[in-house]
Amino acid sequence: MHGTPSLPPGRLSGPEELRNNGVVKNVGEATETPTGAPQEELGTGERSTRNRVARSILDHGPSTVADLATRLGLTQAAVRRHLDALVADDVVEPREKRVYGARTRGRPAKVFALTDCGRDAFDQSYDKLAAEALRWISQSAGGGELGDAAVAAFARARLAAQAETYRAALEDVPAQERTEALAKALSADGYAATARSAPVGEQLCQHHCPVAHVAEQFPQLCEAETEFFGRLLGTHVQRLATIAHGDGVCTTFIPRKETTQDQVTDQATTASASTAGRNPA
Repeated sequence: MHGTPSLPPGRLSGPEELRNNGVVKNVGEATETPTGAPQEELGTGERSTRNRVARSILDHGPSTVADLATRLGLTQAAVRRHLDALVADDVVEPREKRVYGARTRGRPAKVFALTDCGRDAFDQSYDKLAAEALRWISQSAGGGELGDAAVAAFARARLAAQAETYRAALEDVPAQERTEALAKALSADGYAATARSAPVGEQLCQHHCPVAHVAEQFPQLCEAETEFFGRLLGTHVQRLATIAHGDGVCTTFIPRKETTQDQVTDQATTASASTAGRNPA
């Protein structure tokens, strides 16, 4: 359930857009963008070139301005301008070039390297790795029901490691405000969560799920999270919809104590109908 702070949706693979920087002002050399092109096209060209600069650093490692200019066929002034923007966005960072052997006179050349944030902007295989790890856990436990139980145990243990942080967020919070407090704590972890009133209780909505692709294959992750919410809130809760299932949001129903099971079922039916067939936002 824990989300690493992530870049905006739409990760990179080669020439695609690196972050959404909008239309870039002070468009540079005519060698990069044709004269008289619409401002929106110029901005798109700027972003495309900026992506090439970041991609070149990814492919070749920490690079000097001169290295990048030669590789990409740009002027050094243009490269510096793009690097300044990438540094401002925490995509790259300047470093002193590491010198091996005897050091020559003068200041060492400055190189630019990707930050952790910059690396995360490019396509990663974390989802594939996580799914393979859970599949290995399942198979090592014997597969079938035993395998499912092993994955479920892992999912619960993963959440238990985060429990203290969430309990602290709900500590001393009045019962009627605990769902809202949980939503704020989840948002701080990247889940874009909100709480809203429902006819016979409240709904906790998570508009983003960092593990959605893995949870499609291993629903135990969603089930463990639902149990976790119930323990935190001190009441039985019911998951009505999940992004992993193809719904627009992950929705958890928190009933008032006097709510009947029939009312809970009605909430589930309504939520399923309202999110059926919707892809994650």
